[in-house]
Amino acid sequence: MSRPSNDQYPPYYETYVKLVPEENLLSALSNSLQQLKLDLSLIGIDKADYAYAPGKWTVKQLLQHAIDTERIFGYRALCISRSEHQSLPGFDENVYAEIANARNRHLKDLKEEMLTVRLSTMQLFQSFDTEMFNRTGLSNQKSISVLALGYIIIGHWRHHAGVLHDKYGIGE
Repeated sequence: MSRPSNDQYPPYYETYVKLVPEENLLSALSNSLQQLKLDLSLIGIDKADYAYAPGKWTVKQLLQHAIDTERIFGYRALCISRSEHQSLPGFDENVYAEIANARNRHLKDLKEEMLTVRLSTMQLFQSFDTEMFNRTGLSNQKSISVLALGYIIIGHWRHHAGVLHDKYGIGE
């Protein structure tokens, strides 16, 4: 199984796919778990409620967003792998972030949940065979493959890990 071609996902996901240079998705997922553990270990409690500018998410909100998004992308991959023919719904990340109640959660719990979700994602993708990886379906009325969703999941976290470093000063 090779990398997804750019016709297997909408162009706006290229931001995430390009952050995953690995040629093998399952290897990339394994690598991503180790990096995720390191990234999360760098987030101190002193930064939990920090937002780098007015109106921007706090670190806890960003983590909740990453958790929600990985679950949604994983669900999309599951549905498409099982030959779902309906278009799966989109979501408004800002609405989700606002009502997710991350401000009232403990940083430790969010970190643990993020790791649990990634482990679940890995198990899901390990269960797919070649035919399932190559299936395409509709998400938010756009064509996308199961393989592409795996790369998007990894790249989405890598994007936000970069934001945590560049904008929040985590891991400097």
